[in-house]
Amino acid sequence: MPRAKRGNKRLQRRKKILGLAKGYKMTKSKLYRSAKESVERALKFAYVGRKIKKRDFRSLWIVRINAAARRYGMSYSQFIHGLKKAGITLDRKILAYIAATDEPSFIELANRAKQAIGQA
Repeated sequence: MPRAKRGNKRLQRRKKILGLAKGYKMTKSKLYRSAKESVERALKFAYVGRKIKKRDFRSLWIVRINAAARRYGMSYSQFIHGLKKAGITLDRKILAYIAATDEPSFIELANRAKQAIGQA
């Protein structure tokens, strides 16, 4: 079997890791072993962060919808329940956008939710 010295593949792998570690301080950006540890840790944080971002945005939307719904005499849960009963299927991202930018539309949604649960 022919002898394999692994020259190109090893260099490419190291170059990739050191490229990802560009901008780190001191040995973490210069030495392969330190850079590899730092990059692996950073990639782990990035993966987890992408999941946390979804949670954070959903909770932000809920806070915005709740604040807008309370202006019209409803809690968040009553508002969402009323929308579901009325057959309005808007997600929280869109509801939060409407609450922040288009007050007349949100008033109409709140009135429909109230009618659906028989509050008004």
